[in-house]
Amino acid sequence: MKTLYIIRHAKSSWKNMDLDDFDRPLNKRGRHDAPMMGERLRKKKSMPDLILSSPAKRAKMTAESIAKKVHYNKKKIVYDQNIYEADVSTLEDILMDIDDKYNTVFLVGHNPGLNELAEHYAGYTENLPTCGIVSIAFTCKQWKDIDSDNAKLLFIDYPKK
Repeated sequence: MKTLYIIRHAKSSWKNMDLDDFDRPLNKRGRHDAPMMGERLRKKKSMPDLILSSPAKRAKMTAESIAKKVHYNKKKIVYDQNIYEADVSTLEDILMDIDDKYNTVFLVGHNPGLNELAEHYAGYTENLPTCGIVSIAFTCKQWKDIDSDNAKLLFIDYPKK
């Protein structure tokens, strides 16, 4: 069994309009929500074998904050440039290339790609709010075999829920 947690980055700051999109940090709400969602994951005993994240500043901050709450060594977070602005096809390729020794993966990234991924695998059609999480279990042993036919939606959670 493989389990995927699709995690949208927390709310980002638009305070400095001169910053490149890639470099935008979390705003106050984002800095509150990311550890709160990490705490919710810890209480559900959701422990990742691997955290994959976009290297964009807001995604990194989200991934590191959640990692801290679930007691995952932030030095082991894998930052993949391909996650930034990825479409569903690119995200699928990334997932299918994960080493099978990892059973539980947190994927931290951006919309619209994450929304499309959640819809593709689990039929989730709502907009995934910032710092929202969609958890999906796959009844297969290899990441290359994950598919909507062997996917089961476990839960959806987000800060205002």
